[in-house]
Amino acid sequence: MKIVTYNEAVETDIPDLIYLLSVLFGIEKDFKPDFSRQENGLALILKNHTLATIQVARNSSGKAVGMVSAQLVISTAQGTASAWIEDMVIDAEFRGCGIGKQLLQKTLDWAKSKGATRAQLLVDIENTEALGYYQHLNWESTQLQARRVFF
Repeated sequence: MKIVTYNEAVETDIPDLIYLLSVLFGIEKDFKPDFSRQENGLALILKNHTLATIQVARNSSGKAVGMVSAQLVISTAQGTASAWIEDMVIDAEFRGCGIGKQLLQKTLDWAKSKGATRAQLLVDIENTEALGYYQHLNWESTQLQARRVFF
C-alpha cells in the first residue's frame, strides 16, 4: 500500500500540479498542456482560497501525486453555493489505491464547509475509465451538456 497524506496545495506545489495537469490534458481532447497558462491558473486558484481550493495527495517524500480543484459558484437552482469540480487526476503509479475517492471527499468536505449543497463536474465523454469511476462513486448523470466559447 502506498503511503499518502492529504492537504490543500500551496504555491510550491505548482510544478507538481502542472505535471499532473499535463497527464490529465493528455487524456482529455478539449485541452492541451501549456505550462504558462496552467501556472497562471493554479496561482489564481491558490490566491483565492476562500472561493477555491486545490486538494492534493502527497507521496512519502512530499510530492503531489494527485489533485482535485474546486471553485464555488452560486446556484440559483439550489439557492446556495455549489462547487464546480475540475482537474481530478492521480499519477498512474498511484491509481487504484483509493486516493481519488479520498481527494474527492476532502474536496466535498471543503465545499460543504463553505455552504455548498451540491457539486458538479465535467468528464470527457470518451474517458470510459473516468465515467465508470464516477458512476461507481454514485455521481449522477444529468441532462445538461457543456458548451464553451473563447473570447
